[in-house]
Amino acid sequence: MSRRNAPSLPETAMLSLRVDLPQGRIGPGKVALLEAIGREGSISAAGRAMGMSYKRAWDLVDTLNQMLVEPAVAANPGGVGGGGASLTPAGEALIRDYRALEAAAEQAANPYVTSLAALMKG
Repeated sequence: MSRRNAPSLPETAMLSLRVDLPQGRIGPGKVALLEAIGREGSISAAGRAMGMSYKRAWDLVDTLNQMLVEPAVAANPGGVGGGGASLTPAGEALIRDYRALEAAAEQAANPYVTSLAALMKG
């Protein structure tokens, strides 16, 4: 379940989950980029869809690929009829596990986020 489908948190409140591992950080931006690559079939198209440059998108993919035992994204060489990128099983697992963790965290945090939101002005 993604944040978009989690109706439990108040409309104006949002829990943001970042996982800091010794190898690096996994957070909503990198996971959203992987999801966009899965939809778009290329790093550049995913970057455009997210409003980021190809270089920024490529740097994030490279960072993820360096962190994991197996790459999250497989880039295909360009040229006539070539190019593009696809998620590997490791990339798909990363998305699945992050979104499951995010959903569990949202469910656990909901009473506290609701309480914090009630303390805020306006």
